[in-house]
Amino acid sequence: MKNQNYANHSRYVLGYHVLGLLGILVLFIGSIVNLIHATAENLYDASLIALGVVFLGLIAVYTRTFALRAQDRAICAEEKFRYYLLTQKSLPKEITVRQLIGLRFASDEEFPELVSKAVQNNLSEKEIKKAIKNWKGDNYRV
Repeated sequence: MKNQNYANHSRYVLGYHVLGLLGILVLFIGSIVNLIHATAENLYDASLIALGVVFLGLIAVYTRTFALRAQDRAICAEEKFRYYLLTQKSLPKEITVRQLIGLRFASDEEFPELVSKAVQNNLSEKEIKKAIKNWKGDNYRV
């Protein structure tokens, strides 16, 4: 695996981000077309199919959202602990979850300084990532 950096740290899974979501979109469009062209005899079936596809889409969105939220919680705990180990102080209360998620890529040497800059200048996650000089890859994020 090549070294991770700002330019290549985003991860896309072909099966989920492209094939899965495209498949749900095609199913949704097909179910709506089926519903529009339904006769009185098959209106109930067409409605159930359309409703099922809507719920399938919701499940896909919520599954991804819940997994990311759980990972964000783990990242926050890890980065709070790392800050304490490096500085023997608690992480400033002004730091946001999104800032912590950006800071996870910073090396131990620049982490405390970047935390201070993030709080003082209210840096966004993207700005923090761009300010990192010694990138520490996160190859376990899903």
